[in-house]
Amino acid sequence: MALPAPRLLRLDREPVRRAGQQQPGAGAPQGGEERQSYAHAGTLVRPGGRGMGPWTHAGPTAVGLRSMPTRADGEVPGRRRDMGRRRWQDGRGQLTVHGAGDPVTVPLELATSYRARTKGLLGRTSVDGAILLSPANSVHTFRMRIPIDVAYLDRDLRVLTVVTMPPGRLGLPRLRSRHVLESEAGAMAGWGLRAGVLVRVTA
Repeated sequence: MALPAPRLLRLDREPVRRAGQQQPGAGAPQGGEERQSYAHAGTLVRPGGRGMGPWTHAGPTAVGLRSMPTRADGEVPGRRRDMGRRRWQDGRGQLTVHGAGDPVTVPLELATSYRARTKGLLGRTSVDGAILLSPANSVHTFRMRIPIDVAYLDRDLRVLTVVTMPPGRLGLPRLRSRHVLESEAGAMAGWGLRAGVLVRVTA
């Protein structure tokens, strides 16, 4: 399951508005319908860290914080939908692993929408092949029933590292990761999928 990315929130009594967003009562926004929800409290919060004065980091699970305006598909307007500059949709496909021997092809589930990425493999007791979370650079295994293999991929779909995570763990973010593959524990070794290997996704 992918971790939601931190969002820019204003914790005061004035809602945060993105460029081009209309004032309340000014009519429907341009460019399609958007759901809007705001947080209220007392200072600006954005991802980051040093040298930002009153700015600080707010994780995605901070109590009482609500999300930035989102479209009906669950994506934040203006955010790049795929950090690896690829355009997949939720559905089924194939994963081809170009390891040391002959290429290995396995069934693949694509999870590219916010809802599909956050659900991931929650509640499943088995996996048919693998699931690709995109974009993603960190996952957790809370509420999962089985241990899983996790492979972090860069923008070229080259494997950065492979780890096995039991249920109830939080994975560290990988800075160069743009996509994450998940499978049942032990499956990736059988496919020859390891650090440095290139994979191909066919949707």
